[in-house]
Amino acid sequence: MKREPDGTPRVEEALGHPFRDKELLRRALTPPSSGLEPNNQRMEFLGDALLQSSMSELIFREKPDWDEGAMSKLRGMLVCTQTLCEWAQSLGLALRTGPRSTKRESGSLVRKPMADAMEAVIAAVFLDAEQAGDDPRRAVSGLVESRFLAAVRHAYPGIWQERDSKTTLQEWAAAQSLPPPVYELLERGGPDHAPVFTVRVRAGGHEAEAAAGTLKGAQAEAARVILKELRNGKAQSSLPSKRPMG
Repeated sequence: MKREPDGTPRVEEALGHPFRDKELLRRALTPPSSGLEPNNQRMEFLGDALLQSSMSELIFREKPDWDEGAMSKLRGMLVCTQTLCEWAQSLGLALRTGPRSTKRESGSLVRKPMADAMEAVIAAVFLDAEQAGDDPRRAVSGLVESRFLAAVRHAYPGIWQERDSKTTLQEWAAAQSLPPPVYELLERGGPDHAPVFTVRVRAGGHEAEAAAGTLKGAQAEAARVILKELRNGKAQSSLPSKRPMG
């Protein structure tokens, strides 16, 4: 009997997709850095295209009054390395290791391979459904919708400016003729496959701390805390304003 990949039942349950061909999931979790073959590069290529297409359809359906520019910015905000890595972590994905794998990798080093694996998993769902005679695009769109529908529905024009909180905070500091914000890593905890980073940011006499599963995520969240304080205080008028879009 062929041995299933570790954690397969848990991943299938989290995805809501029981794989008929378990080898597809196994391959999706095989990064090139492992030295194992076949790896997930080809599946990543397919998964990226499927994700972009499904997300475009979702945004087009849910935002009938938005123009092309706004829809593109929302898609870019929701489909990025950080969000894909967070999705992978929420599913409990674990990359396979091989002769070229390092014993220990930092969260920043593993983010890109985890995001790539998430795209490969999307391709695996597509291929598994296709082999079983099901509608593969429907399987993928259902997967994408279950993850992003709420975020798309609650999105508003200009949300990408707030989500890109580090850039917004830096622009605010520059507008006030202040030094750029300073970020300090306070702690890195949690297991290697699900690290937790705690960061402090200082900007213009303001200070905030936040934690997230990635270093950039923690920095962004800390910056977001200061931006919220600024919008609720006297500095509100000096913050970049939301630009209305179609």
